[in-house]
Amino acid sequence: MENRAQMNLDGKVAVVTGSGRGIGRAYASALAQAGCAVVINDIDADVAGETVAAITEAGGRAVAEVVGVGSGEAADRLVGRAVEAFGRLDVMCTNAGILRDRVLWNMTDDDFDAVIETHLRGTFTCARAAVKQLRKQNDEAGEGGRKGGRIVVVSSIAGQRGNFGQTNYAAAKAGIAALARTWAMELARFEITANAIVPNALTRMVASIPGMGPIVEAAEKGEPIPEMIRKGMGLGSPEDVAPLLVFLASDAAKDVTGQAIGLGGDKLALWSHPKEVSVAYRDGGWTADQIAEVWPASVGSQLETYGIPFLSGR
Repeated sequence: MENRAQMNLDGKVAVVTGSGRGIGRAYASALAQAGCAVVINDIDADVAGETVAAITEAGGRAVAEVVGVGSGEAADRLVGRAVEAFGRLDVMCTNAGILRDRVLWNMTDDDFDAVIETHLRGTFTCARAAVKQLRKQNDEAGEGGRKGGRIVVVSSIAGQRGNFGQTNYAAAKAGIAALARTWAMELARFEITANAIVPNALTRMVASIPGMGPIVEAAEKGEPIPEMIRKGMGLGSPEDVAPLLVFLASDAAKDVTGQAIGLGGDKLALWSHPKEVSVAYRDGGWTADQIAEVWPASVGSQLETYGIPFLSGR
């Protein structure tokens, strides 16, 4: 019963960027079902309106802010909408994203910049705007008032492992995970947590990956997702991922910060942080020849793997 009470988000307010459809919509709907008021964000006004209507018809509270994330002005609009409509902000989830997949030699500057602008810069600007509001609320709360807050950024398996044809996306998502670790240190004094979700769901974005289209199409038709996919690949529906955001927004996660946490299908995972896995020392430093001499039997005896296992063979 105590855990159930901790998941009650009544009185809390969240912004979820890119929440008109897909995983973002699932995030917003799950928050609303837990009692949280939500600002829905999308670049398509009709899509945003449909999501707001679905949430309010189910008894939840939601408003829309139609703007493309990336700029500081867009971030300020999103936070301002939350305060205008619901009086405060408690959770910022930076979910908005796009794909412009191409191999390195075919990727244009525009392909790279567009993805970095939405994913990485959009995460930075939205989190910055949110933290300014959260700190203001903390100052106004006074002794015994409600303080703290939640920054939940969205990374990806590609950002942790790399993925063929996703130079821009993998770089952005790796940077986003690093932001969560950095912000966890900076925001601890304000009782604001910062964590990265590593979602794995059958969405339109996943459907654009070669070989994944038929799987996504079958799931959208309501066909059961095979156990091999739900467990082996850790892939399920967008709704399978959403409970992780509810948990991180709740009082149960007040001491969880600086983490990258994966959820998809039936698989919940904690991702490791980058760290040294093998070291060697030589008095006076190293020459290139000395590195080559010790490499096979020392530092380089077991190299790290890379790529997403179920996609790396394509």
